[in-house]
Amino acid sequence: MSENKYDARSISKIGLLMALEIVLTQFISIETPIVRIGFGFLPIAIIGMLYGPWIAGMASAITDIVGTILFGGGVFFPGFILSAFIGGMIYGLILYKKPKSLKRIIIAILLVTVFVNLGMNTIWLTIMLDKAILVIFPTRLVQNLVLAPVNILLLYFVVQNKTLRKAIGID
Repeated sequence: MSENKYDARSISKIGLLMALEIVLTQFISIETPIVRIGFGFLPIAIIGMLYGPWIAGMASAITDIVGTILFGGGVFFPGFILSAFIGGMIYGLILYKKPKSLKRIIIAILLVTVFVNLGMNTIWLTIMLDKAILVIFPTRLVQNLVLAPVNILLLYFVVQNKTLRKAIGID
């Protein structure tokens, strides 16, 4: 990476990763009866690794807004933007300029899972759907218990694969 992390190459890389996040979230996911396995977190985690918490948080919030405008069907809730921002921040805080170890990846994924997915997003859904948290939480808990290990493995594969690391520009 060049000395200036805000040069044209870096900005275009951030933009491409943001576009990839939208595509992965909207079009490339595996649907099962219990859980939807999505890959949209990967580009945001990569932005966090490469550019830090503030850039990752802003990129995540912006992609959430753009994705909602383009594909949300009119459903807009500001809480999800805050969740997206904090999720990106967590990836940046844990992974930026630090070793990309399995331990750090587990910590990042678990923090996002517990605080953002199970915590904040469950609260936003409770408000939006006007349902008791005890109705929503059990399904979300099962979904996140399934997804967290999958996300850990996916992110670990990306950061350990030499070809992907070189293509992305990780360290």
